[in-house]
Amino acid sequence: MLRTLRKAEYAELMILFFIQAAAMAVWFVPLGTILDANGLHSIKSYSYAANALAAFISPLMFGAMADRHFPPARVLRWLAFATAITTAVVSTAIKDHWHPAFILLLIQLFYLSYAPMFSISTALVLARLADANKEFGPVRALATVGWMAGALLISLLELDRSAFAEYIGATVWLLVAVFTYYLPILEVPPSAEHLSWHERLGLDALTLLKDRNTRVVFIASTLFNMPICAFYPYAPTHLHDLGFVRTSAWMSLAQVSEIVAMFSLAWLLVHWRLKWIFACGLAFGVLRFSLSAMNTHYTLLLGITLHGASYVLVFITAQIYLNQRIDPAWRSRAQALLTLMNGGVGNLIGYLGVGWWFDACTGAAPTHWTAFWGLLAGSAALVLLYFLAAYRDRDQNPDYIQLNKATSPAPL
Repeated sequence: MLRTLRKAEYAELMILFFIQAAAMAVWFVPLGTILDANGLHSIKSYSYAANALAAFISPLMFGAMADRHFPPARVLRWLAFATAITTAVVSTAIKDHWHPAFILLLIQLFYLSYAPMFSISTALVLARLADANKEFGPVRALATVGWMAGALLISLLELDRSAFAEYIGATVWLLVAVFTYYLPILEVPPSAEHLSWHERLGLDALTLLKDRNTRVVFIASTLFNMPICAFYPYAPTHLHDLGFVRTSAWMSLAQVSEIVAMFSLAWLLVHWRLKWIFACGLAFGVLRFSLSAMNTHYTLLLGITLHGASYVLVFITAQIYLNQRIDPAWRSRAQALLTLMNGGVGNLIGYLGVGWWFDACTGAAPTHWTAFWGLLAGSAALVLLYFLAAYRDRDQNPDYIQLNKATSPAPL
C-alpha cells in the first residue's frame, strides 16, 4: 500500500511539472518569431527583458507568501489563473495589432504572475521528495518532456509565427490551475504575527548570500544566465536564416540532452562534487556557443542540443544545492531568490545586452552569426574561470551555519 501511494505521489509531481513546462514552452519558444511576424521586432528584446523586471518583484514576494502565509499549491493556483487570463489578452493584442507600447505593458503584466510560479513548484516538489539527490532528476525530467511537448505542438499545428499559439498557452495554464486542486495542501510553518515589510516582501532571503559558496553559486549562475538569454530569442532566427522551417520543433533538440542530464544527475551528485558538476555545465555552455559560432547546419543543431545538458548541470544543480543547504522554513524564499538573481538580474542585463549585440552584428547586412555567438562563448568561458577560482570545495561553511542558527527556527 505504501509503495502504491508513493507512486501516486510521484505521478502528481510529474504531472504538475509536465503541464506547467508545456504552458511555459507554448509561450516562450515561439514568442520571438511571433513578434517578428507581426511587425513587433522593435519590442522583442524588451519583451524578454520584461520577465527580468517581474523577477525583481514577484518571486520573493510570492515565495515569502508560500513560506509564511498560504500553502504553496494555493499560491500556485492563483498565479496560474492570472497567467491564463493575461496570456489570452496578450495574444488578442498581438493578433489585432494593438499599439506596441500597450502590448509591451500587457506582456509585463503577464510576467508578474508568470515569474514566481516555477520556483514555487520546485520548492513544493522538493518538499515532498524523500531523497532529492536521487529523486529530483527523474521527476524534473517530466518538465523537460512537457517543454518538448509544448514546442512540438506549436510546430505540429504550424503556429510558430502565429499569435493564436498563445491561446493554446492560456488553455494549458488553466489546466495547471485546475490540477492544483488535486495536490495535497502542505502546512505553512507558524510565523511571527508582526512581520516587517522587509520580511513580507521576502527580502530577508538576501541574508543567505552571506555564505561564500552559496554566494558564488548565485553569482556564477546569474552571470552564466546572461549569454544564455540569446538562446530562445535568436537561435530560432539563426535556424530560419539557415533555411529551417519548423523552428520550434528544432529548438526542442535541447530537451533531448536535458532529459539525459536529468537522469544522470542522481549518479553525478553521488559521485562528483558540486564544483565539478557546475564546472561541467559551464564548459558545455562554452562549447555550445562555440559550435553555434561555426554557422553551419550541423554545428548549430549540435549547439542547440548541448544547451539542455548545460542548463541542467548549472541551474538544476543550483536548485538541489539550495534544497540541501537551506532550512525548510526558507525553502520557497531561497528558490525565489535564485529566480530573482537569474531571472531578474541575469535576464535584464542579458536580454538587453544580447539584443544590443544582435543589432550590432546585423546592421544593414545579414547577421554576422560567428561574431554574435563567439562573444557569448567568450563570456561563458569567463564565468567558468570565475567559478573555478572562487568556489571553495568543502562541505560546510561555519559562517553559513551560524547565520542559519540566528535567522531560522531550526538548525540546518
